[in-house]
Amino acid sequence: MLIAVMSDSHDHLENLGKALKLIKENDGRRIIHCGDFVAPFVLKALQTARVPVNGVFGNNDGDQYLLTHTAFNSEGLITLDSLVGKINIEDFRIAYTHQWQVAEGLAATGKYDLVCFGHSHTFYKDQAGETLILNPGEIMGKDGDPGFCLVDTESREIKRISI
Repeated sequence: MLIAVMSDSHDHLENLGKALKLIKENDGRRIIHCGDFVAPFVLKALQTARVPVNGVFGNNDGDQYLLTHTAFNSEGLITLDSLVGKINIEDFRIAYTHQWQVAEGLAATGKYDLVCFGHSHTFYKDQAGETLILNPGEIMGKDGDPGFCLVDTESREIKRISI
């Protein structure tokens, strides 16, 4: 299955819209968002893609109540976790968070095939044992190259997509 991993959208609806279009064109089946949506209208934009979204809060997600309320009313399309999210997709175990320190600890356990994080706005890909570690960079585009990653859960291939 092809999943999209993104982070740090920071209310940038134009870049988010471009990313969602590319995800649909590539037949992405799920989105993992590693935090810093910022405003609830970003969740509403994600919902329009009609692709299930799993996400966590970032340090700039101030109104967590309203974000949670928006996710709750997303017809089951958006699932938000607080600090760490975990999902198993076709026996491909994924953990996701916003902060590197948490991701580093999750990867060290060896329990996951993929650990994703955000926060730094910088693309990063590494491996700890059998665990892939991924920061998809930023959707926002504040620090240059906005984009996200596509991950094939079968082949374990990671492809960075610039928008």
